[in-house]
Amino acid sequence: MAEAESLTGSEYVAHHLRHNASAVQQGLFDPSVVHYDTIIFSLLTVALVLIVMRLAAARAIAGVPGRFQAFIEMIFDLVDEQAKAVVTVDRTYAAPLALTVFCWVALMNAIDLLPVDWIPRLARWFGADHLRPLPTADLNAPLGMALGVLILSLYYGIKVKGLFGFLKELFVAPFGQVHLSLNPLTWIGAILLSLANFGLNIIEYVSKTFSMGMRLYGNMYAGELLFFLIALLGGSFALDSVHSVLVGSALGFAQVLVGFTWEIFHILIVLLQAFIFMMLTLVYIGQAQESHAPH
Repeated sequence: MAEAESLTGSEYVAHHLRHNASAVQQGLFDPSVVHYDTIIFSLLTVALVLIVMRLAAARAIAGVPGRFQAFIEMIFDLVDEQAKAVVTVDRTYAAPLALTVFCWVALMNAIDLLPVDWIPRLARWFGADHLRPLPTADLNAPLGMALGVLILSLYYGIKVKGLFGFLKELFVAPFGQVHLSLNPLTWIGAILLSLANFGLNIIEYVSKTFSMGMRLYGNMYAGELLFFLIALLGGSFALDSVHSVLVGSALGFAQVLVGFTWEIFHILIVLLQAFIFMMLTLVYIGQAQESHAPH
């Protein structure tokens, strides 16, 4: 809490919200800036997930499983049931993908449960003035993952329907198509209706991608900010305890109580946001495989 003592509240929060980046970011989303901390912690967490899953698969035994194997199998069965209910055509990699997404997002979110000054203080020992360890509170990471889901949706849509069928559906769904005749008005109507269908489909793809990324980012950013505000009570406790034992003790008790309460509640948010991101991944891939063209 030493930082909260030497900085004002707004300076403390602003300091913790800065990334270890290649340049100063201009605006909420700036593709020209690379956030090194987001990349490092994203890669570390996904590597840890893959290693743990690989160990679980390598140590799996038939018969009575151990606690670790039983835990992994329980999670996989839960995810597999969701995949079967949502993805109805090609489920070859649906369950493994969903399990990886859930564990990855949950582990990234769980970084927010660590005390807010631990990792930045450790980074200063290595000469880094700023380090923001929570990848999902950086808009670049959730949007990048949502873009990956979009690419997978397009891939499965083309794989299941064929390139021609996929492109055709872009222009005939959701309003259908005009039956062409010698009447030139039917040709004009067909062109206008095709453009309307194509525009709505593009808007749907873009809006689903942005909403998917923004939902995860918004929830984790808000949770991270609350942890910073709670940490400021520790600085206030250190300052006010000098002048008033009663006020300082009240602030110290408030920080412990509020921090513990929010920590417990935030565990639910961490898991819930991971589950929602996993379900949206399955839903979007499942929707991409279904035919939406009118018969």
